[in-house]
Amino acid sequence: MTTQELISQIKKKQSFLCIGLDVDLNKIPQHLLKEEDPIFAFNKAIIDATHHLCVAYKPNTAFYEAYGLKGWKSLERTIQYLNQNHPEIFTIADAKRGDIGNTSSMYAKAFFEDLGFDSVTVAPYMGKDSVEPFLEFKEKHTILLALTSNPGAFDFQIKTIDGKELYKHVLETSKTWKNSENLMYVVGATKAEYLADIRKIIPDSFLLVPGVGAQGGNLQEVCKYGMNGSVGLLINSSRGIIYASNDHSFAEAAAQKAKELQLEMVEILNQL
Repeated sequence: MTTQELISQIKKKQSFLCIGLDVDLNKIPQHLLKEEDPIFAFNKAIIDATHHLCVAYKPNTAFYEAYGLKGWKSLERTIQYLNQNHPEIFTIADAKRGDIGNTSSMYAKAFFEDLGFDSVTVAPYMGKDSVEPFLEFKEKHTILLALTSNPGAFDFQIKTIDGKELYKHVLETSKTWKNSENLMYVVGATKAEYLADIRKIIPDSFLLVPGVGAQGGNLQEVCKYGMNGSVGLLINSSRGIIYASNDHSFAEAAAQKAKELQLEMVEILNQL
């Protein structure tokens, strides 16, 4: 999916919502455990109920890898279902990969070619040669961890080096990499006050913003400082939507929570 196609979907749906499909078998409705593939059954129901309200889905691969081969198969079935039934949806493999060049090439092939994701999250710590293999894929996007929403972000990401925070060095350096136009960036919603500075460095890039909802991020604050002329934001909510209920009406409850966020987004977009 191209960036322009994503922008078109945002305008069409009046939404820049991304729903995280982080499936924990201890949290899904108990009746789904009788299914042959409970994870896929849960995801399918969530997708069927919410696809018209969002522009992206983001499975965190750890929640699938934890269940071994069965979990990976569930992930494969989920992305196939999305690509076959809702090809207009932007898909994100939240895998946080990043390794030496030949290894990154294999990670990229796994997520872009084999599974068919539109994008994958990548850690920048190993630098240029660990990220550029992902950037080689046309019409695919590499979402670089820039400033995350967890408490440990303060351990390294905002440390000052030569008078500038480390995350700013990451942003500026990444712009020099080959095919950097395929980059997007992760910026946590709990770091909304940093977004104005981030936009000075990468004014036109899309930002994937986790942390709205269960982690306490504020949508209005994120949009105030992070939105650009093309919206430029994908606001992710996972637990706040998919675990809105754990009874037989879980999908309807998820749709209601997604609708609440989408309506907030409509108000914000109407102010542009």
